[in-house]
Amino acid sequence: MIQASAIFKENLVQLPSIDGVLRIDLMDAQGGTVASIPNEAGKQGSLAVYQYLAQTFPTLNAEAATHGLQIFAEHTADAKNRPGAHPNVDHLLAIANGGAALSIHVITA
Repeated sequence: MIQASAIFKENLVQLPSIDGVLRIDLMDAQGGTVASIPNEAGKQGSLAVYQYLAQTFPTLNAEAATHGLQIFAEHTADAKNRPGAHPNVDHLLAIANGGAALSIHVITA
């Protein structure tokens, strides 16, 4: 498990490559898609975080979400202050605050 710093860019360089990842789907317990994160500009940081969480934890539960929030660093504080501005952080906040766990499906090329 990586040791997250207080700066998102520093954390990103510690994460595995997202080469070959098309998107990540977050699924609820019933198999419904809660969210999809495409591999495109502006989303690649989130894609890298969620791929890492999928590789590190068996499910996106409170422990995994809390670790993800540490990786998002300054974006976590911004998401708390501006709900909806960072939807991929918002999912982690909801789970860390008692929301239902999700599964992470990494879709590759």
